[in-house]
Amino acid sequence: MSDPQPIPIPIRPAASPAGAETEPSTRAVYVISVAAELAGVHPQTLRVYERRGLVDPSRTGGGNRRYSPRDIEQLRHIGELTAGGLNLEGVRRVLELEAEVARLRSEVERIRAEARDALERTHRHYRRDLVPVRQSVVVARPGSAAGRKSRR
Repeated sequence: MSDPQPIPIPIRPAASPAGAETEPSTRAVYVISVAAELAGVHPQTLRVYERRGLVDPSRTGGGNRRYSPRDIEQLRHIGELTAGGLNLEGVRRVLELEAEVARLRSEVERIRAEARDALERTHRHYRRDLVPVRQSVVVARPGSAAGRKSRR
């Protein structure tokens, strides 16, 4: 049996290249003991979560785990789900579904923005093509030249 792949978590951004400046919430700075304390779990629990693919901490050059504030947030979320009665497989499924919902919401927002842009382009095009026309209204009365032509 191969190791499970980490679940794409919507609150975890993609890793940035080495040396790149990162957001403070994504900078992995906490060692496993501090992360466990902040999340309210035992360090061994974090190792289990990692083996199950629920978290994916950064690693130092020496292979030590480092957790970011977003990782801590994720660990707390996992704790809430397990406290609510879910087993780790249920938690994994919930996290997958949350990631899918986040992806779909992003896609819907992108499509809405594209539709708004297309609508604006269409309206601009129509406004450019509209030319004001001045017309006079001619009323044909019976017995007038215009009225006789229409009866023929």
